[in-house]
Amino acid sequence: MSGSAETEAPERGISRRPVEIATAAILIGLGLVVLWDSYGRGAGWDNGPQNGFFPARVGWLFLAASLFILFQSFRSENKIFVTYAQLGQVARVLGPLIVFVALIQPLGLYVASAVFILIFMGVIATSRWWSIALTALLVPLACFWIFELQFRVPLPKGPLEAMLGY
Repeated sequence: MSGSAETEAPERGISRRPVEIATAAILIGLGLVVLWDSYGRGAGWDNGPQNGFFPARVGWLFLAASLFILFQSFRSENKIFVTYAQLGQVARVLGPLIVFVALIQPLGLYVASAVFILIFMGVIATSRWWSIALTALLVPLACFWIFELQFRVPLPKGPLEAMLGY
C-alpha cells in the first residue's frame, strides 16, 4: 500500500491569478485617483512646479507598476494563493481585531483592549481562563498607568474612565 499522500485530495483555496488581478485593479484605481486629483490641482510647470506636478509623476509611476502587476498576473502560473484553512486562521485573528477597533469609540481604548484580549486569547490561545482574565485586566491597567499617569498621553476614554474621573 502506498503512502496516504497520494489518496488525499488537493487542498482547495483561492488561486493566485484572481488575487493578483484584484490587487492590480485596486492599485490601478488608486493611481487614477492620484492622477485625477493631481491634474485637477495643476500638474504642469508654470514658472516652477504646480501643486500637482510631483504627485502626478508619482501617480504615473504607480499606474505603470500596477499595469505591470496586471500583465504579470496573466503570465504567472495559477497556483493556490491561500487555502481555505489559512483563510480561517486569518479570520480568527481579524475577527477579534475588528471587534477591538469597533469598540474603541464607544468604550474607550482600555476597556476595548480588555475585551480584545479576552476574545483573542479565548479564540487563539489554549490558556487557562484565569490567566486570560488576569491578562485582560492587568495589561490595560498597566497601559493606563504608563500612558495616562506617567507620560500624560491622553488616549480615547469611554464611560468607565469618565465614571472614575478621567
